Amino acid sequence: MAYVITDACIKDFVCAEQCATSAIAPLAGDPAAETVPHLFINPDECIDCGSCASVCEQNAIYLADELPQDKAHFAEENRAHFQ
Repeated sequence: MAYVITDACIKDFVCAEQCATSAIAPLAGDPAAETVPHLFINPDECIDCGSCASVCEQNAIYLADELPQDKAHFAEENRAHFQ
């Protein structure tokens, strides 16, 4: 089960710096960072370690199975970003 980034993300890139597998995109300095509303986690690369969620001060990151109902669509949005 992967973690998911939601719309509370402020793109401070702290989570991306802590990610053990580089599953979070875009990275700071990537031109795409200016065009996306928030960062994304690749569910196929996420190892469910929780490092990203533990450093997110906005509480924008959830385990996919623990997403609030009103944020459930972000699981597919994260997956679609990497397809």
